[in-house]
Amino acid sequence: MWELARFFLRMGFTAFGGPAAHIAMLHDEVVTRRQWVSERHFLDMLGATNLIPGPNSTEMMLHVGYVCAGWRGLLVAGICFISPAMLIVLVLAALYVNYGSTPQATWLLYGVKPVVIALVAQALWSMGRKAVKDAWLLGLGILVLAAYALGAGEIALLLAGGLLVMLARNLRSAGTAALLAPLSGLSLPTLAAPFSLRASFLFFLKVGSVLYGSGYVLLAFLRADLVTRFAWLTDQQLIDAVAVGQLTPGPILTTATFIGYLLGDLPGALLATLGIFLPSFIFVLITNPLVPRLRQSPWASGFLDGVNVAALALMAAVTWQLGRAALVDAYSLLLALAAAIALFRYKVNSLWLVLGGAAAGWLAALVDLI
Repeated sequence: MWELARFFLRMGFTAFGGPAAHIAMLHDEVVTRRQWVSERHFLDMLGATNLIPGPNSTEMMLHVGYVCAGWRGLLVAGICFISPAMLIVLVLAALYVNYGSTPQATWLLYGVKPVVIALVAQALWSMGRKAVKDAWLLGLGILVLAAYALGAGEIALLLAGGLLVMLARNLRSAGTAALLAPLSGLSLPTLAAPFSLRASFLFFLKVGSVLYGSGYVLLAFLRADLVTRFAWLTDQQLIDAVAVGQLTPGPILTTATFIGYLLGDLPGALLATLGIFLPSFIFVLITNPLVPRLRQSPWASGFLDGVNVAALALMAAVTWQLGRAALVDAYSLLLALAAAIALFRYKVNSLWLVLGGAAAGWLAALVDLI
C-alpha cells in the first residue's frame, strides 16, 4: 500500500499535459516498467472509463489502484493522485483572490487566456477526429450544436445523443429516431439562486455524475450554470480558473477547487473537490469487475459514440463563447494563433505554452509601461 501511495503521489506531482499524457505515463509505468497490469487489461479498463462519466485519466488511476489492492488501493490511488493538484490550486486560488486584480496578475492572465483557448481547440480537434467516425455522427454533432444554441440542457443533450446512436445501431425499427426526437428539447429546470455551500456541493456532484469526454467538456457545464444561470462567476473568472488548471499537474477537474475557493473560501474549495470527484470513485468501484463484458457490448459501444459526439459539440460551442471573452485585441489573437501553431505543428507541451503565454502577457505590460 505504501508503494502504491508513493507511486500515485509522484504521478500527481508530475502528470502534466492533460488526460492523454496522463494515460500514456500510466501505461509506461504500470504495464511496461512495473508490469502490474497486462496490456489487454489496461486497454479493457481504458474502454470502460469511456463508458462512465468522469475524468478519464483519474478513473484510470482508480482502476489500477483497485486491480492492485481492491477498494483500499482505489482510495489510495485517487487521494494521492488528486491531492497534489488540489493543494497547488488552493495556493493559487488564495493568491488570485488577494492579488488577481493587480496589474501584474491581470497582464499575466491576459497572456495565458488565449493559450487556453488554443489548448481547448486542439483537444477538440484531436478528439473529434476519432469520435466523428462518419457523416451520420457529424450530423448528430451539428444537431446538438443547434439544440444547445436554442437553450437545450447539457445533460439532456448528452443522454439523447447516446441513446439515439445506441438504439439506431441496435434496433432496426424505423421509428427509433421519432421516439427520441422529443429528448432534444429537454432542459433541466433551473432557477437563479444565491450561493451556498450546499448548493455548490450539489452542483459539482451533479457535474461529476454526468460529465462525459475530456475534462474540457467541464466548461460547458460550468458556463451554463455558474455564469449564465446562477451568475456566481463571470466569463473572465471562468477562463482564469481553467488557466490555473493548466498550470498545475494532475486532473483538470481541480478547476472546481479554484472555483469553490472563489465562491466559498476553503470550505467551498474542499466541498467542490469532493463533489466533482466522488462519483468517479463510485463508478470505478462498481464497473471494474464488469470491464470484460462492457468492452464487448455493442449497446455500450453505440451509447459511447453518441455521448462522445454530443460532448464534443457542447465543447465546441463553449470554446467559441469563451474565445470571444479571451481574444479581445490583435495581440491576444496573435498569441492564440502562435499557441495553435505550436500545438498542431510542433506538439509543444501545454505547460510550456501556458508559461509562455504568461511571459508574453508580462512583456506586453512592460511595453505598455514604456
